Amino acid sequence: MARFELKLPKMGESVAEATVTAWLKEVGDTIEMDEAVLEIATDKVDSEVPSEVEGTLVEKLFDVDDVVQVGQTLAIIETDAEIEDAPAVSIEPTEQEAEAVEEVEKQIAQAKEVTQTTIANTGDRFYSPLVRNIAETEGISQEELDAISGTGKEGRVTKNDILSYVENRGAQPAKPAAAKPAASKPAPSPVVASGGDEIIEMTRMGKLISKHMTDSIQTSAHVQSFVECDVTNIWNWRNKVKDAFAEREGERLTFTPIFMEAVAKALKDFPMMNISVDGDNIIKHKNVNLGMAAALPDGNLIVPVIKNADQLNLVGMATAVNDLANRARNNKLKPDEIQGGTYTVTNVGTFGSVMGTPIINQPQVGILALGAIRKVPAVVETPEGDFIGIRYRMFLSHSYDHRVVNGALGGQFVKRVADYLEAWDVDRYF
Repeated sequence: MARFELKLPKMGESVAEATVTAWLKEVGDTIEMDEAVLEIATDKVDSEVPSEVEGTLVEKLFDVDDVVQVGQTLAIIETDAEIEDAPAVSIEPTEQEAEAVEEVEKQIAQAKEVTQTTIANTGDRFYSPLVRNIAETEGISQEELDAISGTGKEGRVTKNDILSYVENRGAQPAKPAAAKPAASKPAPSPVVASGGDEIIEMTRMGKLISKHMTDSIQTSAHVQSFVECDVTNIWNWRNKVKDAFAEREGERLTFTPIFMEAVAKALKDFPMMNISVDGDNIIKHKNVNLGMAAALPDGNLIVPVIKNADQLNLVGMATAVNDLANRARNNKLKPDEIQGGTYTVTNVGTFGSVMGTPIINQPQVGILALGAIRKVPAVVETPEGDFIGIRYRMFLSHSYDHRVVNGALGGQFVKRVADYLEAWDVDRYF
């Protein structure tokens, strides 16, 4: 029987680790080839890790909620299949070389006995496997590690933090993390549940979204601009061509790709809306990567990203929108497909809302909410005079970060989006 190591696969260039959320198989269970063994999570995306062989699960190396680095072994599967390994190359050392190697190994073993320390997570301090390995290799004690100020999320000690400490070690003692002032944030009011109330624990994704939204409010100075837009021409044009579009292109034509195309064009006109803030620096993005908020079956939202949206025509945009929306609903998105966005669009009109004030998706500086399209009486201007007519209109609600986007830019941008929609060419494509 051969032993196969099931490793955490690479899930994208920007993904280095994942959290084990559930084991689908237990030790002793039989596993078929390509059968899912466990579930993992990266940010908001849940994925399954399938087995590359058939056999029996004999060992699980991580527990639920453990953080695993890409390439680490998750489990051991015993299989009858032959596992090809690279042929071992045997080089016989000389007697002098053997003695030298033995002496070095003794010195290393003695050094490890003196310096190596087992590092563990303490209290609310979490250390990734990489940080723990560096600490143990460098002989950093638990007390020293606990005193290092972390610059990562929630004060987590990052690789750069510990390497910087190692580089400056001995020059000055590590400064303990500064205690947070007790009155920095008011304590939440206690909530009392009566006998008839139901207590529901938030899901993992719900907790992530809650923290992401709270962090955004505490980071960005939110301000909003609103524009009402006449989309009568788009409404009539879509109803006229949607069947022919689906037949010719093999894609369903919704309003979303039309709106996304207008936003992408406006971002090219106003590149200072296509930015991110990094401390005291502004990152002006070359690519227009549009985030598209999509509803999941459990009611949560996820934001897949249309990369290089400004380079797509309407057919390409419709294809990207439909593909990402369908895979989001079926939990088939890849981790890279929800990262790298430079601006986000959310359609609150889908749920009947006339307008909304969305929260910025960090580290972006703007988000556009599309309100419901309503049939309303409106003043129609013509060369022959004004009259009251029935028009299809909607509100565009633009939330932006007032730290770096002033009211003029925020207002001009959303007005440009409206201008593109109102000037829609009804003769295009068909």
